[in-house]
Amino acid sequence: MISFQNVNLHYGERKLFDDISFQINPNDAIGLVGKNGAGKSTLFKAILDMVRIDSGLITTPAGIKIGYLPQELSYKDKTTVLEEAKGAFVDLIRLEKEIQHLNCELEERRDYESGEYLELVDLVAEKSERLQMMNASTVESDTIRTLTGLGFRETDMMRPTSEFSGGWRMRIELAKILLESPDVFLLDEPTNHLDIESIQWLENFLKQYHGAIVLISHDKAFVNNTTKRTLEISLGKIYDYKVPYTEYVSLRRERRMQMLAAYKNQQKQIEDTQEFIDRFRYKATKAVQVQSRIKQLDRMELIEIEDEDISTMNVRFPPAPRAGTIVIKADQITKQYDDHIVLDRVDLIVERGEKIAFVGRNGEGKTTLSRIITGDLDFKGECRLGHNVSIGYYAQNQDELLDTNRTVLETIDQVAVGDIRMKIRDILGAFLFSGEDVDKKVKVLSGGEKSRLALAKLLLKPYNLLVLDEPTNHLDMHSKDILKQALRLYDGTLIVVSHDREFLNDLADKIYEFKNRKIREYRGGIYDFLMKRKIDTLEALNLKIKTGGNAKSKTESSDQKRLFAKRKELDKKMRKIENNIVSIEKRVEKAELEIEEMELIMKKSDKALDIDFYKTYEMLKHKVNLALSDWGKLHNVLEELKAERNFLL
Repeated sequence: MISFQNVNLHYGERKLFDDISFQINPNDAIGLVGKNGAGKSTLFKAILDMVRIDSGLITTPAGIKIGYLPQELSYKDKTTVLEEAKGAFVDLIRLEKEIQHLNCELEERRDYESGEYLELVDLVAEKSERLQMMNASTVESDTIRTLTGLGFRETDMMRPTSEFSGGWRMRIELAKILLESPDVFLLDEPTNHLDIESIQWLENFLKQYHGAIVLISHDKAFVNNTTKRTLEISLGKIYDYKVPYTEYVSLRRERRMQMLAAYKNQQKQIEDTQEFIDRFRYKATKAVQVQSRIKQLDRMELIEIEDEDISTMNVRFPPAPRAGTIVIKADQITKQYDDHIVLDRVDLIVERGEKIAFVGRNGEGKTTLSRIITGDLDFKGECRLGHNVSIGYYAQNQDELLDTNRTVLETIDQVAVGDIRMKIRDILGAFLFSGEDVDKKVKVLSGGEKSRLALAKLLLKPYNLLVLDEPTNHLDMHSKDILKQALRLYDGTLIVVSHDREFLNDLADKIYEFKNRKIREYRGGIYDFLMKRKIDTLEALNLKIKTGGNAKSKTESSDQKRLFAKRKELDKKMRKIENNIVSIEKRVEKAELEIEEMELIMKKSDKALDIDFYKTYEMLKHKVNLALSDWGKLHNVLEELKAERNFLL
C-alpha cells in the first residue's frame, strides 16, 4: 500500500535514512520503535510529503486516506467540542449544505415541468442517496461516542474548546482522526495526554480497526496490545520484525548479540591488518602485501553498533533522610475552581517508605492533590507533613518551568550546593547529557531532553518524599526503564501520578483511584487494581440485570483468575531476581570502593607492599568481574520474565 524503496535522507553530515526499503500493507498493525532522534517522526512526515527525501521513492496509492496525529498541534479555538470533532465529516457536511442549497432553489422555482427543474430534482436525489450511504444520520451519535471514549463527559460537548487544556484539545484532534476512518493511521505518541481508561478504550478501538496502523509510543503495554509487527530504526537502517513488541525485544537482543560478535571479530581483523601495515610499511619485500592489506581495509564495510547508554544504569537518588512514620496526613481536603468542585472532603494518610500511584481520569484531581501536598495550592481542610519531611516535586509541566535562556550545565549549577557540585557532570552524563550537550541552551532541547533535565535536578538534594506528576510523558522506553529502576531503589516515600501501566508495574504497591471528587484505596500493584476494577464493573452489571450470571461470564472470570495467578507467580520471580540484582550492585559498589582505596595506597606507597596485599587486590577484582557477569545474566532472565508477563496482559 505505502512503499519505501531505497530511501535516503541526510540532516547535515548525519544520515537519518540509509537506503531503507519496506512496505506498509492493508490491515498492518505496526509499532515504529527506535531511540529518540532515530527518525521515527520524520518517517511519518516523509510519508505525508512534509519533508523532502534526498533520493529513493515513497509511493502512496491515489485516493488513499491517511489520518495523522503529530506530537504537537496548533489549535484554533472558535467552536464547541462537539462541533470541532464533527469537523471530521467535512465532506459530509459540505454535501448536506449543497443539498440544502439545492432544496431552497427548488422551493423558489415554479417551472415544474422544465428540463432544468427536472435536472435539479435528479441532482438532489443523487446527492441525497450519496449522503445516506455516508451514514449521515449517525454522525452526532458516533461523534459523542468517540469523545466519551476519550474521556469527555456529556456536559463537555457544548463547552468551547478554549476552556480545555492542550492535552484535552489533543484528544479532540484524535477523535477527529478516528471518526474520519482513514485507510492508514499514523499516530505519534497518542497516549501522552490520555488517562488509563482512555488508553484502554483506544486500545480496543485500534484492535478492531479495519485499516492499517503505524504507531509511535513509549508506552510498552499499549504498543504490545495494539501492534503485531515491529519496525525498528537504528543508525539509519530499518529492521523489520513480524512480531509484537515483547517478542521483538527478545529477537532484537539475539540480533544485537550476533552483531556485537561480528563487530568484535571485525575490529580484531582491522587491528591485525593495521598492525601488519604499520610493521611492514617501509619494507620493500612486503610492499605488495602491504598494499593488498590497505585495499582490504578500504573495501571493508564497517559494522556499526548502536550505543546502549549502559552508563545510565548507575542513576540513583540520594539516600533519603529519615522522616517520621506518618509522612502525610490529610483531613477533609476540599478544592474547587469557581463552581467546579474537584475534591470533596478527601482523607489521606501516607506512611514512610510507601510507594503510591495516583490514577484516574484526567480532571479528577490527581494533579490538584499533588499540588496541595507540595504546598502549591490553597484549599479547605487540613494537610500536615510529618517530622523532617522534605519534598522533591516534578510538575507535569516541569519542562515548561525551566529557564530557556540558560544552558543545561547552568540549569543544574544554579541548584547544586555543597559536595554534590563535584558530581554535576556525572549526573548530567547519567541523564544522557555529555560532551557539548551540557552547553546547549534549554530552548533548543526536545521535550524528552527537557524532561530528563528536570528529573536530573531532583538528584541534587536528598529528599525523603518524591511527588512526581506524569514524569514519563516525554521519555523514551530506555529512559523510562532507568527512571523506574532508580525509583525502585529509592529508600524514601514516593507518590507518582501516571497513566503508564508498565512504568507503574512493580513500582507502586498501593493505588489511589480518583473518581467523582473522592479517592479510593486499592492494595497491590497496578494490574491488581485493573483486575479489581474489571471485576467491580462486571459485578455492577450483574446487579443491574439481576441474574446470577451465565456460563460465559463464569468462564471469563475463571480465565481472569488463572491469568491473575500466573502474573502473580511471575511477579514473585521478578521481585526475587530484582532483589538479587540490588544485592549484587551493593556488593560491587563496596568492592569497588575497596579497590579504589587499595589503588590509592599502591600509588602513594614508596615501598614494595606485602604479597598478600596484591593477592587481596586481584581477588577483589576477580569477584567484581564474576558479580558483573551474574548481574548481566540476571538482567537477561528478568527481561524474558517481563516479556512473558506482558504477553499475558
